[in-house]
Amino acid sequence: MKVRADIAALIREGHSDTSIALRLGCGRTTVWEARKALRLPPADALSRLYAEAAPTGQVRDYRPERMPLSPAHQAANRAALLAALRAA
Repeated sequence: MKVRADIAALIREGHSDTSIALRLGCGRTTVWEARKALRLPPADALSRLYAEAAPTGQVRDYRPERMPLSPAHQAANRAALLAALRAA
């Protein structure tokens, strides 16, 4: 199997299959087959953290499904949860 150079480079940088597929617009299976052809183990979050130049504990290409809650919204959710637990 001929491995695309851009996929091989991102694999060697320590990116996950999903991350590479999102960046390059290809399927995860394509990336997985390239990783298999290169005889490289699957990437995990810990090895990606070690691979970062300045470890922050955050994945650079993380895409949250929704925005984080504001402190006021978190407090309101916490109060509603406590009220529901007290009522039960």
